[in-house]
Amino acid sequence: MKQILSFIAILCMTVTLSAQEKKAFTLNDVIPGGSNYFNLTPKTMPGLQWWEDVCVRADVEAIKRINNRTGEESVVVTLKEVNEALQNGEKPYKLLAPIKPLHTLQGASLPWGNRNLLMFSGYVGDEEKSESYVFFYDFVQKKLTNMFRIQEANAANFDFCKENGYLAYTAGDHLYIANHGDFSTAVSPHLTGGKEIDNDIVYGQAVHRNEFGIMKGTFWSPKGTYLAFYRMDQSMVTDYPQVNTTTRIATLVPDKYPMAGMTSHKVTVGIYHVKTGKTIYLQAGDPTDRYFTNISWSPDEKDIYVIELNRDQNHAQLVQYNAETGEKKGVLYEEKHARYVEPQHPLAFLPWDETKFIYWSQRDGYHHLYLMDTQKPQAGEWKTGKDADDTYCEYLQTTPLTQGDWLVQEILGFNKKMKTVIIGSTEISPLQTNVFSLDVKTGKRTLIGKRDGMHRAQLSENGTFLIDNFTSNDVPREISILPTDGKKGVTLLTATDPMKEQYNLPEISIGTIKAADGKTDLYYRLIKPVGFDLNKKYPAIIYVYGGPHAQMIHNTRFYDARGWDLYMAQQGYVMLTVDNRGSDNRGIQFENCTFRQLGAEEAKDQVEGVKFLQSLPYVDAGKIGVHGWSFGGYMTTNLMLTYPDLFKVGVAGGPVIDWKYYEVMYGERYMDTPQTNPEGYKSRDLKAKAGNLKGRLEIIIGGMDPTCVPQHTITFLRACIDAGTHPDLFIYPEDGHNMMGRDRVHLHEHITRYFLDYLK
Repeated sequence: MKQILSFIAILCMTVTLSAQEKKAFTLNDVIPGGSNYFNLTPKTMPGLQWWEDVCVRADVEAIKRINNRTGEESVVVTLKEVNEALQNGEKPYKLLAPIKPLHTLQGASLPWGNRNLLMFSGYVGDEEKSESYVFFYDFVQKKLTNMFRIQEANAANFDFCKENGYLAYTAGDHLYIANHGDFSTAVSPHLTGGKEIDNDIVYGQAVHRNEFGIMKGTFWSPKGTYLAFYRMDQSMVTDYPQVNTTTRIATLVPDKYPMAGMTSHKVTVGIYHVKTGKTIYLQAGDPTDRYFTNISWSPDEKDIYVIELNRDQNHAQLVQYNAETGEKKGVLYEEKHARYVEPQHPLAFLPWDETKFIYWSQRDGYHHLYLMDTQKPQAGEWKTGKDADDTYCEYLQTTPLTQGDWLVQEILGFNKKMKTVIIGSTEISPLQTNVFSLDVKTGKRTLIGKRDGMHRAQLSENGTFLIDNFTSNDVPREISILPTDGKKGVTLLTATDPMKEQYNLPEISIGTIKAADGKTDLYYRLIKPVGFDLNKKYPAIIYVYGGPHAQMIHNTRFYDARGWDLYMAQQGYVMLTVDNRGSDNRGIQFENCTFRQLGAEEAKDQVEGVKFLQSLPYVDAGKIGVHGWSFGGYMTTNLMLTYPDLFKVGVAGGPVIDWKYYEVMYGERYMDTPQTNPEGYKSRDLKAKAGNLKGRLEIIIGGMDPTCVPQHTITFLRACIDAGTHPDLFIYPEDGHNMMGRDRVHLHEHITRYFLDYLK
């Protein structure tokens, strides 16, 4: 008995010592760009991808095949043999300089499931002068089968088409394609003498400032016959005078920046025929004050579809065009909303029935999927959605595929054999993304993977398997190969969390409070100080974003708390974040209740967060601060000026101050124009509240911010001088809207010092 008690005592001492051995962390440990940051993130498996239905891992030294059922690995090709072919093997044509050896295979891909070809990029030449090439290596014959040079400097926006083997890319304002040899083909016309168009006309890049789900500017047709692309004419857009201060005399570096209510750019959609080299443009009429979004192709390449949106962003039309002539064939669907319509996804045709496609809409209050039949046209009849502010008109027979008070977030692809579509959705919780197999015929949904947490998935080409990268607050990371029929798969990696293993971490919890409307539940995340003592009184900081298309709380590692939030808890602060009304993933009415008055309802909900903090016995009610960036910077400044007696200290990063200075697409969607909503713009202009400042407010900006241009902050400072108030200012010269690398660590050191100095 004494031996047992002695063993228990030793065990308890060991556990106590183990806890005491855990150490404090630094900003270099928890901020991206910090010297130790990546050493403390849960282990992952970079380079996982699909080779048709075979999972492969592109690692540093080799590409390995992974058995979908067992997880066993086998080598497909090694870095050594690829470099041997590059250095000593037969070349498709003669090069004037040697090829530089590769240092890793992690960027390589296997585009064709039925061909043993590896595609990767590399360089030819020496350190002083090198040229970029794309290589294709046959790892069975062990030789290079094709190679072509990217001859233009600063090439970007690469878009490879495996159906024809061409690579589309941009350089400067121009669009090119390459397939073999030393020379690419210019899709966009050059001016006489090959001069650049000086940012007035841009080809092949994302347009409309990346709104409406637009992330790219080129769109290959399904068989590779055509390349559709955006052409953006910015010649009529006002230049914003950004300044580069690194030159001997500061240099003007203007941005094309259309502010709310001002003239915007004009966009047209071109179609380039790869074999003939001819380009036609869609005959969409005058492109003035219209948005051309979500380009998609019919499977037979005969038609191209564009969701067109008016300048007011309250009337969307799905328009069909003839891909050969550019002629408009008709409108297939229309939708109007009293506030705004926001198309964000292209059509998705069923691979087993190319006469039907899936369309996304929020007409019933949440993003859901609707199946439209191109073979069953019908007379349009305007109807009202479940969201009473939404009306729609269907010119094709339409069937809802998903319904409910949750939303579809993504279509991953299709399982052709089972005739299912694989989706990510918030059906289980708005704090999560779970993956489901959706039976198109019955609407039945089958969960793939665990119910817990956030799931990022890659679907195999035939849709029979997916790679599931799963994380939650309890699971640092788990990577699996899962069959899409919902059955059990194989786990490739279960990671631990180095932060939890090595450091003393704060207690993090989530819950709900009521919004200012008294009925809507809002999610919050609360972080208690490290070494929490219930008998102490702690200062508190609210970290806020609060704007559309952002959600700060998910069921992920630390419930999405950022490294700085954890660090401030280590410094003795209670940290709170509330996802107010107006934020993402709760349905259209939850988001658009802020329409024409951005910051009003959101601020009221953040005040409910303050009340929650003040109800906690361990929070010092007189020491509450706030910090946020971008829209969060606007919210921080707004809260400091609207509720000056509640907030003692604020740090506003890259803030909007006056919505008249913000860009057309985002600003007018949520605020309308200054001409049509003068009262809204006036009431939300924070310069008018400059005299309300009581506490300590610091504004931090990038010196060349192209998103929230410096004019916001400069004019606010002038207003504060006129009003006799004293905010502080810190600028990161030549940085943009966000600080990266070492600047990001410095930024959080600076923010921390401000709160330590003024919110003790």
